Amino acid sequence: MYDTISWDISLAFPPEFLTLHQYMIHCQRSFIMFTGIITETGTIAQISRSKIAIGASHALLHKLYIGDSIAVDGACLTIFEKDDESFTADIMAETVRCTSLGSLRLGNAVNLEIPATPTSLLSGHIVHGHIDCAGVLKNIRQNGTSHICSISLPRTFTRYIVEKGSIAVNGISLTVIDVGASSFTVGIIPHTWKTTTFHKLRVGASVNIETDIIGKYMEKLVSKHKV
Repeated sequence: MYDTISWDISLAFPPEFLTLHQYMIHCQRSFIMFTGIITETGTIAQISRSKIAIGASHALLHKLYIGDSIAVDGACLTIFEKDDESFTADIMAETVRCTSLGSLRLGNAVNLEIPATPTSLLSGHIVHGHIDCAGVLKNIRQNGTSHICSISLPRTFTRYIVEKGSIAVNGISLTVIDVGASSFTVGIIPHTWKTTTFHKLRVGASVNIETDIIGKYMEKLVSKHKV
């Protein structure tokens, strides 16, 4: 997972961490961040209301360790078990309530993203993996080689969505085209359409929504200074 890190391994780190990897896990948990650029898609191998097992490529599984975080359709989960074919993560009741993970079935495809490292390019935007709500895919239309998708969501969250701003849908960093009272529209380029689960979704599908964290911080700061 940290193959690209160019740090000198001889650098000192706290003695309670036996390996550099353990120390990196500790640092990463202090502020886990994703970028909305999907690593690959996986397949649901097992699911219940308390855990989920996902089949993934050997290349991805080789990078994962017990205790690592991974975004599954945008939801940040912690791996507690893995083998040569899949990894397993716990699902809290709150996760089931706020996300679309509870509606997944065996064989469904999901987007997977490993966390950003200190040397990662921020190709998308800052994504925490903390889903705000589940939205509903209302419409898909083709526009040249791209696709335009309209998604509805509870109107309480639209105040954090702005035209030309960023939003994560099923963990994918997308640019907002326009915003309504209880919906928004995004455009999806051919590469994203083919390499994520979007091309498998149908109208009526439930999707995970994470709005831009910057808007939430701004709202809190402004509200504190209102007279």
